[in-house]
Amino acid sequence: MAFTLLVTGGARSGKSTYAETRTLALGQPAHYIATSEIWDDEMAERIAAHQARRGPEWVTRAEPLDLVTALRETDDAPRLVDCLTLWLTNLMLGDHDWEAAAKRLLAVLPELRAPVVFVTNEVGLGIVPDNRLARTFRDHAGHLNQWVAAAADEVVFTVAGLPMKVK
Repeated sequence: MAFTLLVTGGARSGKSTYAETRTLALGQPAHYIATSEIWDDEMAERIAAHQARRGPEWVTRAEPLDLVTALRETDDAPRLVDCLTLWLTNLMLGDHDWEAAAKRLLAVLPELRAPVVFVTNEVGLGIVPDNRLARTFRDHAGHLNQWVAAAADEVVFTVAGLPMKVK
């Protein structure tokens, strides 16, 4: 089984930058598996900023839904999956079975040879959301994060740009 790292934290905590650094330390070039979709101009700007930060040592692959295939097809070099919470969003908004997709993701990890770094958001630290969809998303994200953390070799929580190893 390949080394697996989960990097979690809140918004603007430094998790993506930290995960990028850790991934490149595992080997270059590296694959960047982007789960985000462009929903509006603001999201397009965020994606462009992420892309501008990365250099030629990255091979980018957009994959909003099928992480298992993306991980299998990029098993020749370290991978960064950014991020699991956007992947979960895509699954939920597309009425896909997120639990089945998560189980497939967890099942493929022992088969992989090259390292995988996952980025995710820790969404359960704030107030209780005021609507059912947001509460359901928070709950599902918490479960997904727990499952991936249990399977990971290492888990890092980032806060204020500082990484803290929790596993």
